[in-house]
This record gives sequence, structure tokens and C-alpha cells, in this order.
Amino acid sequence: MIRLFGMSLFVLFAAALIVAGPAYSETEAVENEKTPTGAAFALIEDEGADIPRIARQLWEWAELGYQETRSTQLLQDHLAANGFEIEAGVADIPTAFVASWGTDGPVIAILAEFDALPGINQSDRARREPIEGKNAGHACGHNLFAAGSVGAAIAIREWLKLTGTPGTIRLYGTPAEEGGSGKVYMVRAGLFEDVDIAMHWHAGDRNSASARTSLANRSAKFRFKGISAHAAGAPERGRSALDGVEAMNMMANMMHEHIPQDARMHYVITSGGSAPNVVPDFAEVFYYVRHPRPDGVEAIWARLENAARGAALGTGTEVDWEIIHGNNPVFVNETLARLMHENLQSLGGIQYTEAEQAFAEEIYESFTDPYRPLGSEGDIEPFTTSLGYGSTDVGDVSITVPTVGVRTAAWVPGTSAHSWQAVAASGMSIGFKGARLAAKALTLTAIDLYSDETGLIETAKAEFETARGADYTYQSLLGDRDPPLDYRK
Repeated sequence: MIRLFGMSLFVLFAAALIVAGPAYSETEAVENEKTPTGAAFALIEDEGADIPRIARQLWEWAELGYQETRSTQLLQDHLAANGFEIEAGVADIPTAFVASWGTDGPVIAILAEFDALPGINQSDRARREPIEGKNAGHACGHNLFAAGSVGAAIAIREWLKLTGTPGTIRLYGTPAEEGGSGKVYMVRAGLFEDVDIAMHWHAGDRNSASARTSLANRSAKFRFKGISAHAAGAPERGRSALDGVEAMNMMANMMHEHIPQDARMHYVITSGGSAPNVVPDFAEVFYYVRHPRPDGVEAIWARLENAARGAALGTGTEVDWEIIHGNNPVFVNETLARLMHENLQSLGGIQYTEAEQAFAEEIYESFTDPYRPLGSEGDIEPFTTSLGYGSTDVGDVSITVPTVGVRTAAWVPGTSAHSWQAVAASGMSIGFKGARLAAKALTLTAIDLYSDETGLIETAKAEFETARGADYTYQSLLGDRDPPLDYRK
């Protein structure tokens, strides 16, 4: 049984109060390019980091998990041109890589995701406008994630070089976050064993560095095999694999009433037959199960497997399944989160140009439930601790090394992830501004950690070890399987 590393998961039901910060401003020291921090920030703002170009190119390609061949090469080439040593194809994943600069001092890792989502695409317009012939889109903003993280790594390298501060900065190119658990395989391969602190960020509709955990999750493709026959001429000779899928789904839907409130379970039928007059001899359904605790996922999963067995028995079919991915929940570190929050506050939020404001207003009109007001992109959320209902393979990094993240308003306030509105903003200047803001927050936090005059790294590590527990042993929720390099094919 997997234990929850002694972490207390709780949600603070705070009022939805937004704290306003300065409008995308920095201190005089940061603005002055003659200072090391100012020089680092100048790289983020100008062509040194090349954030808009990289973000836009990844957006155009929109490559799916473990198929991000052009995307990963673009990132690796840019980092190599900026003095980083590249180790490609790590953890038996062709598109995964580690880029390193420096040899001494604390090792700080920055995560960079770059996979797109299948089945949704959109132009960079503020109205629904799918791009003909394109089968994927950056609906979770991973094009921005990669570009902003690469920009931060280059800026931090510049600060280390100018100040002569001992330290190693690493950029981890982590493919297939969307259902492929790329980071889990990188953790299993020991790539984070010598890392002191890991940092990440994500596109969002707000600016926040709160200590927010996530749901553990696991997925699998359940494959039913039956007997084909003529559906009208000889139905008695057939055994429908689709019947097996539908019977399993019916039982799973009834199970929804009897799982914990914070759990989630959802599915799509990925194969259901080819013609109504042919009894399908193969059908497949793809399931996700989520829960705040890994052992909660395990408990629900055992029931789901029994539903699959029962469905096969009742329909005269056979079933097997392949676990595709599994993520532990994000293990928050409040020491690091408060540091990131302070730096985000010092930077302030996003300011729109006149054209961006018009874009945002048109996008905003498309929302059926705009739960955030326009204008909040310029504010910084108050610091809270909470449970988030998404899942991410950042969780497995965060239980291996003290980890901190930040979210910036790279999308119009009120935008949901995995939506066409997110794709649109991720491909234009609003998204690029969010990536630049994230790069600056990551850079300032790294500078504080490398300077470490108050023992921040040791304090974060002490909190991490205490919360995780002395007897903790890492276990992944996907078992010992190899990376599913073909899961999107």
C-alpha cells in the first residue's frame, strides 16, 4: 500500500479575494541593466531568451506526447547555443533531455513541458476558429511553459556568470505530461538525485504562487475482445466487444455515487467498432481515476478492474488492460512557495495593450460562466494552501526533491485549461507576456536560493524531510512499465 508521505491535505475555503500588485513593474535594481539581475531580466525581455519566437513555433507544431521531435530539438539547440551542455534521450525517452550549465554550488532544476493535446485546435483569433487539418493544439499552454522555462534558465545562467556565484542550473525537458507521465520515468532513472531544489510554472488565468497540491491519478486502456458476426443475419454467433465496454461504463457510472467526494473518474471510448451491421470483435475504453491520496487511487482502481472483469463475464467477451500513466500528488513546500509568492508580488501582474484588451473582451464574451473578472490579470492572488483537482507528473518530482511552482495569467481571466480559448491566447502576445512574467519569477527565486543568506535551501529541505517522513519509500503509480512511446499514435 502506498502511503501519503505524512502530508496533510486540506483546503482552506477562503473568500475569492484578489490582492492587487504593482502593474508589471520591477525594482530599480532589476530595471537597471547594469546590475546582474537587470542583465538577466534584459535577456528575458529581448531576443536573448527568444521567448515569443520559441513559444509561437511550439504552438504551430503542436506535437503530441512522446512525438515532440521538432519541439525538443528546437529547445535543445537554443540552450546549446547559450552555453548549456545537453544530454539527450534520457530515461529511455527520445524526446526527453537535460541541459546543464555550471559545475559547483547548489543544483537548481527548472522543468519544461512541451507536449500538446489531441482533438482540439484553434487559431490565435478571439473567436472559435479551428485550423483545418490540424489535430492537436496547445490547450494547456505547454508551448509557453517550455519557452518561459528556457528563458529563465538562460537568465539565471547570465546572473551566475556575472556574479561568479557557485551554482548549477539545469533545464529538464519533460515530454508527455498530458497522460504520458514523462517526469515519472525521469525520476525513476535517478535524474533528480543530486538536485537541491526544483522549480516549475504553468500557464493559467491568474497570477498565483500559492501552495497548491493536486490529485494523484492513474489511467489505463481497457481492451475487450469478442467475436464478430453479421449483426442481422447471425447475431447469436457474435459476442460484442462494445457490449463489454458499455457494461463496464454502466457499472463505473453507478460507482460514481459511492466514491469519495474529492475523487474523480472519467473515460472516453477510443474504439467501438466500424459498422453497425458488424458485431465488433474489439473495443477499447480509456479510463482516468483520481484521488487526493495514492492509496485512494489504488482502492478505487481495484473496484474498476472488477467492473471490467464483470463486464467481460456478463457479455461473453475477454478483457485485458494496459496502465498508461500514473502520477503522485504534488507535494507542496510552504517555505519555497512563500518565497515565490513574495517575488511574484514584487513583479506584479500583466498589463494589456489596447489590442490585447480588445482580444480579451471578445474572448470573455465566449464564456458561459466567467468566474473571474477582466482586469484581474494585473493582480496577484493572496497566498493560500489548497487542494487542486487536476493532476500532473510534477507530483513525482515534488516527492523526490523540494519543489515550487508559480502560475501566471497567460490566458484571459476566466479561461479554462484544455479549451479553445486557452489555445488562442497561448499563441499570441498575452500568452507570451505570461511566459515572460513566469521566467522573471523563476529567475528571482533562483537568485534568492543561490544567494541563500538566510539558509533557504536547508530550511526547505528540512520541511520536506519532516513532511515526507523518515520511512518514506518512493513508489510510482504506473508500476515498472516502460515509457508508452506510442500512447498517442
